[in-house]
Amino acid sequence: MKLASLFSGGKDSTYAIYKAKQEGHSVECLVSIFPQSEESYLLHYPNISVTSLQSLAMKIPQILSSVKSTDPKIELEGLQNLLEKAKKDFGIEGIVHGGLFSNYQRIRFETIGTNLNLKVLSPLWHVDQKNYLNELLDSKFKFIITSVTSAGLDETWLGHEIIRDDVEQLILLSAKHGFNLTFEGGEAETFVIDCPLFYSPIKIINANKIWDGYRGRFEITEAVLAKQC
Repeated sequence: MKLASLFSGGKDSTYAIYKAKQEGHSVECLVSIFPQSEESYLLHYPNISVTSLQSLAMKIPQILSSVKSTDPKIELEGLQNLLEKAKKDFGIEGIVHGGLFSNYQRIRFETIGTNLNLKVLSPLWHVDQKNYLNELLDSKFKFIITSVTSAGLDETWLGHEIIRDDVEQLILLSAKHGFNLTFEGGEAETFVIDCPLFYSPIKIINANKIWDGYRGRFEITEAVLAKQC
């Protein structure tokens, strides 16, 4: 089936593409929206502009847009318009997204799917969280933390690449502080810098850390493909 990926650049949306391809589907395009602010409940905020490099690394074309409001209705309209364009330009038959537990997102994506007569694939739905993080690492996914908004996650995590030892540390912290281990609730966000889908890793040249004492962001200001695709 020809699919469009609802793509944020994070571990979940990227791994959903990986799983969809393993199942024999063809991902024809990436659909990404720049939200008005990090307060969005539907859209991924940090470093969404750098997803264009991931698009190049995967050699999958990207359709981009932005929304001028945090109103969920307007965000959904913007997303539906992009998917309508993807259906027209790429002949997609379905949507793949990386949701794990968020019914809020899933219901809204399925509503758009119904409106556009597109099937919705959720290959990561209700996966075991610990197994999933280990599976990501087993599958050679390299990703960094780009935002933290939860107690237990301090500024030292910003820009940090997750390795095997971090999984055990995150398990302990999530149990102590009550955050979702896979960050489904927005406790943290991620950015994939390399994976089997990429023809080249992404090299971060410059970035800024922003920390207010409780939450923070790792903003990538300059990045390149490490080798020519």
